[in-house]
Amino acid sequence: MCRLLAYLGSPVSLEKLLYKPEHSLIVQSYQPREMTSGVVNADGFGVGWYHNHQKTEPFTYKNTLPIWNDVNLPSLSRYIESQCILAYVRSATPGQALDFANCQPFHYQKSLFIHNGRIENFRKTLHRKIRSVLMPDLYEQISGSTDSEHIFALLLSQIYSNKHRPLESVLRTTLLMLSEMAKRHQVDASANIIFSDGDRLIASRFATSSSPPSLYWLKDDLNFPNSVIIASEPLFLGNWQACPENSIISVGENGDIQVDRI
Repeated sequence: MCRLLAYLGSPVSLEKLLYKPEHSLIVQSYQPREMTSGVVNADGFGVGWYHNHQKTEPFTYKNTLPIWNDVNLPSLSRYIESQCILAYVRSATPGQALDFANCQPFHYQKSLFIHNGRIENFRKTLHRKIRSVLMPDLYEQISGSTDSEHIFALLLSQIYSNKHRPLESVLRTTLLMLSEMAKRHQVDASANIIFSDGDRLIASRFATSSSPPSLYWLKDDLNFPNSVIIASEPLFLGNWQACPENSIISVGENGDIQVDRI
């Protein structure tokens, strides 16, 4: 399992978000508290962020090294700030390649996506089924081998097929499709997802037949005013709220939070 982090609010430096909290994402990479499988998150990492003033595609920085071994990230983090940031540290599913193609965040046009969870026995179960229902352009965009990237492609296919529906509704449909596929193949699937277009965050805490990985949200903390943080584990002491199991959490441009059951 991986550890996720997303931020939406007043511009903040990557250093303040990634390094300063006592239980930061860096600490969670080697000393997580709520992992349901695995011990450390040492199989790479990635950070994605949006420009504060231009409507451009998001920027990403990734590496297959453990995040604590990357010599460039600390200095980059002091000079990069954004109002919307997604980050993760990876604990690779056994058998999945450790390469850049499998590093998150995944992005397509103005969308960023991170995923914590897994599809049980993915290559032998839902790999072909998911690919069979993708839009051709999105099928061709897949460059890695992870279940995460395939879930992202499935979500994008639903978004572009249902352009007039709210993103929360489309994510719900995608998760129910995934659940139905998993049920037919008698496998478990878990999908803690965070998706952004730079203006909003849409997240889920979801599993088909087991308890989903941990996920929390925090709004307007004194250390991060006018903001919302979503994270696999609390970064510091504060009024963190556990996301309910099998729910979708949406954060609007004004910071309003809505939680709906799936």
